[in-house]
Amino acid sequence: MITNTTTIRLEIEKGIRQRGHSLSSFGKLAGINRGIISGILNGNPPKSISIRQLDLMAEALGHEEGWMYEYYVDECFINEKADWRRIKAFLLRCTEIGRYDCIQAVLDRLMEDLSNTVSVFGLAEELYEEGKVKEAIPFYECVIENEKHQHSERLAISHYRVFRASIGENTEASFRAVIRFEPYKNRLPENFMLDALLQLANVYYLIQEWRMMEYCADELRSLLSTVYKMSENSKKSDIQWPTSTDRHPVVYYGQSYLLKSVALENLGKYEEAKTYILGYADLSWFPDLNEVGLREVAKFKVLAEANTHNLDLLMGNTTKLNEYVEFLDRYPNEILASMITIIDSANKYNLNIDSILQKFSLDPDSPINFDHGYYHKSAHMIHTWIIQYKLALYHFFKKRYAVSIGFILRSIEMSIQIENKPKILDCVSLFEQLKEYATDSQLNAYHQLIKGVNEDVEVYRKTISGHSSSRHD
Repeated sequence: MITNTTTIRLEIEKGIRQRGHSLSSFGKLAGINRGIISGILNGNPPKSISIRQLDLMAEALGHEEGWMYEYYVDECFINEKADWRRIKAFLLRCTEIGRYDCIQAVLDRLMEDLSNTVSVFGLAEELYEEGKVKEAIPFYECVIENEKHQHSERLAISHYRVFRASIGENTEASFRAVIRFEPYKNRLPENFMLDALLQLANVYYLIQEWRMMEYCADELRSLLSTVYKMSENSKKSDIQWPTSTDRHPVVYYGQSYLLKSVALENLGKYEEAKTYILGYADLSWFPDLNEVGLREVAKFKVLAEANTHNLDLLMGNTTKLNEYVEFLDRYPNEILASMITIIDSANKYNLNIDSILQKFSLDPDSPINFDHGYYHKSAHMIHTWIIQYKLALYHFFKKRYAVSIGFILRSIEMSIQIENKPKILDCVSLFEQLKEYATDSQLNAYHQLIKGVNEDVEVYRKTISGHSSSRHD
């Protein structure tokens, strides 16, 4: 019977004959000992081929990378027994050249014995730690699909790794990733859970689910209290912090207060939000502050000052506006996020902020182009979208309809880019109010932009309320 392993050997023999080689001359060309080649082709039973040897022979025979890989799967399961050393080498090679078809074929065979999920998970973690996140995902997905112990850490960590890899600028895709991951977060080891709560809160910030963001902040503070046995009577100097987390421990402590204050601000609970700002405004007391920790503490101090200015404006204290502008001169990384609240306050209290807009190059003829600094790219994009929408409203209220339409069109374009249907609808609603003032070219641009929007977009309809510029990392 001709098997896949037999096919590989027949093709090698055929190639050697066609090129007029002896085993010795071919061995020298391929860089493989003649005796090994003889054992592979003539042994009884034939000697196994390593993936490295197959690659060397393929190159010597003039074939491209990945030659005969689809047949090599059987070589990994000689006598129906999995040879993990050989399998791992093959899987790693397949990740290098993108042969995901072969990876899936091997995984399907491996999962005939579900105990192999342990080895597959180990390989996934190795790839992940090396920064090969994309390459690791098929192996995590294999664990997710086949792990028989539903409360195992392997399963929870696999879900978490896939979640982290799935979140980004596309808000709809990020939200789907949250829904898939949420049921498993409480099964994670505590150090993983700290990072998970932070990432979940970030996604809720992007999709502006403020109550869920508040819930994550509360969970984060509760977890910190449990893990580090903190209490109201604990001396800060006595707190012991671990090092086995993605971020410096001060980040989790500060963010537990920052996220809470931001969520409360967006829920309109301004006075309560101020009390939580005090929790991260000065973290110089924090133990074991190395160079990274000191940078984080400095960042929290700036964010606390910025968010205090936000609350002052939102509570109607517009006399603080000049002070806020002076703050932005000192901290230009905060301009984009801060301008959202400044414009919001202008719309709410009928202020004229034209000079401020001009100062920070937010006029209709200049694209919004600020360095996102220490803000994550996805947060920077959502800030950019919100500020364009707020500027459209500002100029609409000032009866500058042509300018307003220009900002609306930019907002629609970005909403489509990040696939945020609720925001597309908010922009469309405003555009429809201004449609009679649009030029032919603006109308044409509008129709081109919305041409690809899904017909079922109405199910995502939401009303923008309280878009705030409050920051979190």
